[in-house]
Amino acid sequence: MSLFTSATASAPPPEPTRRAPRARARFHTLTVAAVRPLTEDSIEVTFAVPPELADEYDHLPGQHVALRVDLDGVEVRRSYSLCSPPAHHADGEPTSFSVAVKRDEGGAFSTWAQTGLHPGFEIDVMSPQGTFTSVLDDLDHRHIVGIAAGSGITPLMALAQTVLRRSDTSRFTLLYTNRSTLDVMFLEELADLKDRYPARLTLHHVLSREQRAAPVLSGRLDEERLRLIFGALIPPDDVDEWFLCGPLVLVDLCRDVLADLGVAREHIRFELFTTGEEPRRAARPVQVREGEKTVRIEVTLDGVSSTVHSPVSAHESVLNAALRVRPDAPFACAGGVCGTCRARVIEGSVTMTENYALEPDEIARGFVLTCQSHPTSDHVVVDYDV
Repeated sequence: MSLFTSATASAPPPEPTRRAPRARARFHTLTVAAVRPLTEDSIEVTFAVPPELADEYDHLPGQHVALRVDLDGVEVRRSYSLCSPPAHHADGEPTSFSVAVKRDEGGAFSTWAQTGLHPGFEIDVMSPQGTFTSVLDDLDHRHIVGIAAGSGITPLMALAQTVLRRSDTSRFTLLYTNRSTLDVMFLEELADLKDRYPARLTLHHVLSREQRAAPVLSGRLDEERLRLIFGALIPPDDVDEWFLCGPLVLVDLCRDVLADLGVAREHIRFELFTTGEEPRRAARPVQVREGEKTVRIEVTLDGVSSTVHSPVSAHESVLNAALRVRPDAPFACAGGVCGTCRARVIEGSVTMTENYALEPDEIARGFVLTCQSHPTSDHVVVDYDV
């Protein structure tokens, strides 16, 4: 089940006021400062941030970056969440940040990264983005809960540390599911964090293939077990904000159970690491034949507008068409998960095949994922700069 399917968007009414947006995320070449093994099949990669790019890579906990590399002549992009708060100079400028990369079965990038990324290696890294973060200036007496599976722990590591550091009265609870202890990423770091904040950090490790002392924490995290945990360990009425990160099946399960228990959707944030489908390439060759009916797509990026004609018969995405005239159009996963290709429909209308990144209020304001958007009008104008 997808979270949103066949969502439609058309040009919204103009907004009377608008906050100045942060500069659009773009790639810069960074140097790998350190690589540290986390488990048998995962690593933590730290990137050095040069002073001239400090503003570009200052980030909020829970945000992510896209990495871009050429593998055997093919450009490959993958998104990874930042797993720790940025390290800063005394003057406040960030000096480094880290991501965690777990090897996926058959994953070209994640398999290469285990040996291909090493200190001194240079790689293209997009500046941070994403809305999987909390209201960090109002944490007093707030209880934040994170639910993660496998590598879904990475953004929650940064969130937990930040929430606990910024307020002496905040609390963070983590429900983390893995197959066994050997698969738990950041196991020592979580234990250290628990030692530092024993009264305000609660950890619940659920292991599907390893027996725990508490039966409720042993076995697969299905609906029955999740309801038992909410009933005995994490009462929803005691929680201010929920963060869910992992595969689609886990996120769907948690959202549905929480909704059934009366938790309002606006208090639940989620991020997907996988939908269970293979990563897609954004661009595929499309040719416009003479006399063929086309859709006119106008793209505004970095203040410059470009126009491309897309054959109606090709049913191609807005992103695919845009890349023919704007190769710098932003994207990462091309599967509707990361939100990198987010833009606003200014004129015309589109329909989205899948959407795992935008909230309903963003869709209502005209925002779409261009990798999943297909024109439903003869003329479409999208703005990446909004």
